[in-house]
Amino acid sequence: MHRTVEALIENMEKAIVGKTEVVKLILTALLAKGHILLEDVPGVGKTTLARALAKSIDCSFQRIQFTPDLLPSDILGVSIYNPETQEFPFKPGPIFANVILADEVNRTTPRTQSALLEAMMEFQVSVDGTTHTLPDPFVVIATQNPIEYAGTYPLPESQLDRFLLRIAIGYPSAEDERRVLFAQQANHPIDALRAVASRDEIHQLQQEVRTVRVDESLADYMLELAGRTREHDKLVAGVSPRGSLSLFRASQARALIEARDFVIPDDIKALAVPVLAHRIVEKSSFDRGSSDSGRQLIEEILDDVPVPV
Repeated sequence: MHRTVEALIENMEKAIVGKTEVVKLILTALLAKGHILLEDVPGVGKTTLARALAKSIDCSFQRIQFTPDLLPSDILGVSIYNPETQEFPFKPGPIFANVILADEVNRTTPRTQSALLEAMMEFQVSVDGTTHTLPDPFVVIATQNPIEYAGTYPLPESQLDRFLLRIAIGYPSAEDERRVLFAQQANHPIDALRAVASRDEIHQLQQEVRTVRVDESLADYMLELAGRTREHDKLVAGVSPRGSLSLFRASQARALIEARDFVIPDDIKALAVPVLAHRIVEKSSFDRGSSDSGRQLIEEILDDVPVPV
């Protein structure tokens, strides 16, 4: 199955040039059945990345543009009265797709942001007392502009904790940007992307992730990292048990992507910041820290906690 992973990476890199590590993180979330928060400035390829994933795994894709006037029913769907049958059939909203791009999720109100909570955790939505199961696989890739941008609403803590990873794409190098210019001279590379993995293959990879071995010493290492955040003098709240489990599962997925059936310390160290940094609350602001401050705190803890041999 590792050939499938290699094919996915190679295929997505046709559209996302020079961002191998970002692609691996996206696949880590997919295989761990988690969701991704992309926080970056406009124009660096967040939408292209989500579309490339959907095309590569031959799955349905929906883009939801979050705006201040967006309502929960605009995402989930609505029951509309049919006078002929005198019933209220349910009309599914755009959330009923395999890959969801929640574009600029912090530009809408907290009420609408919370509509994603049940979908992201339970893989189902409830409308008018009826529960509707979402497609499988199901992954939300939410994009977020930096909080200092005008017209943004900070994501609530409960919403942030539902994201397995928070990552940034970053600007390309000069050489990679040059390749992008000429690659899109005639057509966008994503238009030529073809599926290189089926849904069944993705399901199989997701099952294999659960079988990746994690030594007890590495589990203790993860718990120590989480524990240090809970007693840190700069933090109001540290990493929750959900955060510890997220790091555990993401490390398993990372090992599988690297063609191993066991986790090593480097897997944990590579994922600690994207998995944990957005789950801490700093005393200075009594709010979720910025990407930079959260990353710095987790990196300090990583430097301080001994790595298992």
